[in-house]
Amino acid sequence: MNNEVLKTLLKEYEQKKLSAEITASQKKDKIYSQNARLRQIDKELQTLVFSTMKNILQSENNVSSKDLEEKINKLKAEKLKILESIGLSEKDLLPKYECEICNDTGYINNTSTLCNCIKQKMFDMEYNKSNIGNLEKENFDTFSLELYSDEVNFEKYNANISPRKNITNIKKLAQKFILDFDDPDAKNLLFTGNTGLGKTFLSNCIAKEIINKNKTVLYQTSSVLLDTIIDYRFGKENVSKNIYDNILSVDLLIIDDLGTETMNSLKFTELFNIINTRLLNQNNHITKTLISTNLNIQELFSNYDERIVSRFIGHYNICRFFGEDIRIKNRT
Repeated sequence: MNNEVLKTLLKEYEQKKLSAEITASQKKDKIYSQNARLRQIDKELQTLVFSTMKNILQSENNVSSKDLEEKINKLKAEKLKILESIGLSEKDLLPKYECEICNDTGYINNTSTLCNCIKQKMFDMEYNKSNIGNLEKENFDTFSLELYSDEVNFEKYNANISPRKNITNIKKLAQKFILDFDDPDAKNLLFTGNTGLGKTFLSNCIAKEIINKNKTVLYQTSSVLLDTIIDYRFGKENVSKNIYDNILSVDLLIIDDLGTETMNSLKFTELFNIINTRLLNQNNHITKTLISTNLNIQELFSNYDERIVSRFIGHYNICRFFGEDIRIKNRT
């Protein structure tokens, strides 16, 4: 990953962590100013904890460890009772970190392992950019079935159900995909259909939920993705191995607009490698892929190697979007 991007983010995290701790300290001081006994209990607990440590380090035990433990538990119970009487818990006195896993440090348990929250921010800055920049607007809360017609028209849609019933079924599949994300046997998703039918919107809905599960999402168009990999293969200076590694190992890879790229034998090979490698869940790391295309199944067979399409058939739930352009309805 880009070291300069990481340094910038770590500075932001440091400020965010400090701000959360200052806010918590101010809140605690206000509560304690109104409840002097709480402050006194904390002081007594600190003294007892120090005595316990001293007892452990010294061979002569002048004070019974059991007595110390009983006193500590009694004070903790009293503190809890006071907090409950004013509608608070001990958690209310702690800093409210944005990420409860790394406590806004960017690292897990004081190790050198980056937390997924900061990894995601790096993906957004380096790769995703504007691709998933509308998650606050494009999510399941704003997803409207009413934009889809409830008319059943086989001649028009080549389906025995209405566009609304179809998108309802696809939405259920998407939600099951999220629910079963950590199941290595659960299938990936392939969205197919014309433009303006909600494929990108639903992809963003899924991306938001996966990020909320503290997993990482990399979202890129097929053309940019494959061009980037080819640049890496040919040793372009502006493309590092990290990019290729991230494509293979990110929790959810969303490939948008499959079929718009200019294909050649090298790109066919790289596309197959990406799809196949991510199906293998290497190093016991479950990786899922969501692919969106304007091509129908017949066109996929015509445009892509049989090995690629066979992976779609065997390992993806294929969701066909149909109906009227909902973007036009949204503007009316």
